[in-house]
Amino acid sequence: MKNIAILGSTGSIGRQTMDVVSQHRDLFHVSLVSANNSVELLASQAKEAGASHAVICNEAKYRELCDALEGSGIQAHAGMDALCALVAEPEIDCVVTSMVGFSGLRSTLAAVKASKTIALANKETLVAAGSIVMPLAAARGSKILPVDSEHSAIFQCLKGNEGQKISKIHLTASGGPFRTWERSAIAAAGASDALKHPNWSMGAKITIDSATMMNKGLEVIEAKWLFNVEANRINVVVHPQSIIHSMVEYEDGAVIAQLGHPDMREPIQYALGYPDRLPLNNHKLDFAALGKLEFFDPDYEKFPCLGLAFEALRRGGSCTAIMNAANEIAVEAYLQGKIGFYDINDIIEKSMNGMEIVAAPSIDDIFEADKEARAYARTLI
Repeated sequence: MKNIAILGSTGSIGRQTMDVVSQHRDLFHVSLVSANNSVELLASQAKEAGASHAVICNEAKYRELCDALEGSGIQAHAGMDALCALVAEPEIDCVVTSMVGFSGLRSTLAAVKASKTIALANKETLVAAGSIVMPLAAARGSKILPVDSEHSAIFQCLKGNEGQKISKIHLTASGGPFRTWERSAIAAAGASDALKHPNWSMGAKITIDSATMMNKGLEVIEAKWLFNVEANRINVVVHPQSIIHSMVEYEDGAVIAQLGHPDMREPIQYALGYPDRLPLNNHKLDFAALGKLEFFDPDYEKFPCLGLAFEALRRGGSCTAIMNAANEIAVEAYLQGKIGFYDINDIIEKSMNGMEIVAAPSIDDIFEADKEARAYARTLI
């Protein structure tokens, strides 16, 4: 029996993790759930799972959580300090890190320091601090298992080929809701248009990132740290059907791909059950019904955020943290109707060019870069 902590349990990945656990209650038990604001759903999840602890990161909602859990025997906690302390407790075996954005870094670091197995769904952790997190995980014996469908696919394609040299990693991208739109139409698109993803059901922030293709850029940076490959060996290919989740090309030219429906429960369950594959109540592929699988080069003119991510990775140091922070602020402003679609990449680029980059940052440098980049981006907005 694995005792699991789900950080960000009320979000899309968190809810799907709860569903996976419900299908294998003989193997997994949710001991801890956390959310930022959604008290009612958090309390309901804690009760359903029989969790020992529930953490609301917004401390102003602590009393509301206490009231919702009264009589349940579940302990209520508030704040990031409490969450970081709890994930390090001996009873926790695996930590699913599905908090949105940079906010997931502190708790993931706490779990890594405590030598926990990490089911990583918070790509910003490695985008901002991959040079710190991955060596720390190796030193502490913390196993990091990817949950993003693309990185899970790469991880699966590497199995059985350990020690073989990789020629290239091919990250697939759906192309988002604007793939076939003209640039002028994209420029005028509002958040309601950008939130209509053709294949995946995700939270608002990641859906906008998919529309700008920054999400793929973040995945490029994450892949560099997870699989120890340089940017020139990471290729992005647009695959509108979202059936092939990514591919690994070896030196002999052989390409191994991982396929499945666009359903995050598959990579979630693979990470939780690893190294075993478990039965899952989901839709199975019908190749004849699919008919065709298509592939295209990404359009860097229509989607400049993807190029900015490659540029941040090439610059290195704290540049990726600056890029990520500026993106989070810009996406928030776009969702609020304060800026246009292409203002997002403008704000990111100006932040990357306008701020000092620390070549070999400490974790304190990363947090400072994040703070300063957010303030800088707000002045641009």
